[in-house]
Amino acid sequence: MAKIKIDQERCKACGLCIIYCPRNLITTVKKINKRGVKPAQFKKGAAAQCSGCTLCAIICPDNAIEVYK
Repeated sequence: MAKIKIDQERCKACGLCIIYCPRNLITTVKKINKRGVKPAQFKKGAAAQCSGCTLCAIICPDNAIEVYK
């Protein structure tokens, strides 16, 4: 079981992590961050499904995602 930490203030909402997550475990929040965008968020209850592949962290251009196994 892996855990993903997303720095929502650093996220620019490019959506790459959402596209590349093979299990579709990342979504956006409704609250706008300091950049004026709706950042990415790990879906609630998704930790049990995450394989820890790190594709989301690798593809993030802002280094806003950390994956812990």
